[in-house]
Amino acid sequence: MLSFYERKIDPIRQAAGFFGISALCMALTWLLNLTGWYEVDQLFPWSVATAFLLLFAVFNSLMSLNADSFMQYWGRSIYSFLGLAFLNGVAAWLVSGVRLNDAQSYRWIYIVVTFGFLVFLTLVNLMKKIVQFAQREEWDQPRRRR
Repeated sequence: MLSFYERKIDPIRQAAGFFGISALCMALTWLLNLTGWYEVDQLFPWSVATAFLLLFAVFNSLMSLNADSFMQYWGRSIYSFLGLAFLNGVAAWLVSGVRLNDAQSYRWIYIVVTFGFLVFLTLVNLMKKIVQFAQREEWDQPRRRR
């Protein structure tokens, strides 16, 4: 049985899972607000959207360590991230009634999370390349300087 970190999960499936959970959280808070049991801030759906976008960025970057083809995974990850950002934004807009441009600082948080995702994905795969290079080197004897 494969451990969690050894599994190869397609980025599209990852994004679909994160969108499902974020949509569920937004729907539950909308229902709580509708029933009057708990009053939720109007921008809370944008918090949920950006939080799950950040979780996807971290999770997807870590899962890229198991990818067979870095370039194929990279492309699918970028498209999945963009799709998740769009769908989370639409869901947050539908639940809150507030557009992203009007959602105070969440527009900038979206931009920061997007660049953070690119940095995470690049750093994790750069570390993977360094480890692969180090494993190919022979460490029996140090190299002598001339």
